[in-house]
Amino acid sequence: MDSFSLLFSSLLLLILAAAAADVSVDSREERSALQRRGEGGAAATPGGLRFSGGRRGEFKILQVADMHYADGRSTGCLDVFPNQTATCSDLNTTAFVYRVIRAERPDLVVFTGDNIFGFDATDAAKSLDMAFAPAVTLELPWAAVLGNHDQESTLSREGVMRHIVRMRHTLSRLNPDGTDIDGFGNYNLEVYGSEGSSLANKSVLNLYFLDSGDYSTVPSIPGYGWIKPSQQLWFERTSSRLQKEYMSKPEAQKNAAPGLVYFHIPLPEYSSFDASNFTGVRQEGISSASINSGFFATMVEAGDVKAVFTGHDHLNDFCGKLTGIQLCYAGGFGYHAYGKAGWSRRARVVSAYLEKTVDGEWQGVKSIKTWKRLDDQNLSTIDSQVLWSKGNNGRRRKRSTKN
Repeated sequence: MDSFSLLFSSLLLLILAAAAADVSVDSREERSALQRRGEGGAAATPGGLRFSGGRRGEFKILQVADMHYADGRSTGCLDVFPNQTATCSDLNTTAFVYRVIRAERPDLVVFTGDNIFGFDATDAAKSLDMAFAPAVTLELPWAAVLGNHDQESTLSREGVMRHIVRMRHTLSRLNPDGTDIDGFGNYNLEVYGSEGSSLANKSVLNLYFLDSGDYSTVPSIPGYGWIKPSQQLWFERTSSRLQKEYMSKPEAQKNAAPGLVYFHIPLPEYSSFDASNFTGVRQEGISSASINSGFFATMVEAGDVKAVFTGHDHLNDFCGKLTGIQLCYAGGFGYHAYGKAGWSRRARVVSAYLEKTVDGEWQGVKSIKTWKRLDDQNLSTIDSQVLWSKGNNGRRRKRSTKN
């Protein structure tokens, strides 16, 4: 975080304080602009999400990992330069959320765990409200999963997730109805085709969210939690159902709609890469569970998953492809989370684009791209790459920076 970011954050704190009491006319106008998304934006439907028409046929997701929010202004920052410490707090994290939302205008914001840092959060409910306030205030659809620190304050894991699902504008769910499943926050979201197109009533992009746990409860197995068999069974059944619906009449499609998966703790397979076969950086070890529960193989067998997005290891922000699936980190976002002084906090953006016929009708998804946004002076964009396309299953682009 440089001097400009600190100055920007300080100025924005005045705006945030006013927004907490009331929403200004400018904020209402901004919400309307975000909801319209201009020419090519997407729209929320009464039960789901949808690509809209327009020029681009795009659906954009902002991933925010590891905010580690605590008590707001009174909570200091970690791993910043000494001259930044006095003016840096949780509110710098809030400022960054607002800043990247305004720049990217996402259709959905996904928070991938360690949303609050429970040990330092005096009141879990208040910390959660502050952490998610930008998405709520701007009336954006948002979804969240749990990390390994969310439950360490005044609410249990179930309590944290129950609080989240009661918040405004969230699409998060506690768990699938009528399903006996481990954890809290296992659910899926469907993104429907463009209104008026032949795929308007089909999900053309499927999003899966899972609770990767906190810590092992098996005495003989140390370390972090993992995705359990009951969760994998739910995923298998949900993926199978969605694929069958997509490839059945009316408007039966030849191939499954692409799927994206979000959870907190990386899989052991994230250790498969080195600098020669990923885009981004690896600056610390892969802190996965000490056992392999087989979820990566489950996703490969399902056949529809194109990319997985996690957090947890704040100094890693790479994407690498293994057996047809991109395994991606977001990089650390929050200022009360450990990081590296001089290495900007960051967010990951993912955009899916629809195919268009020669007659101008929107079809299914043709490609999925990603890039990262840095909380520096220019809100730089780096490491733009294609994760998946119908013609080429992931290729690297030249590293670039743009304003």
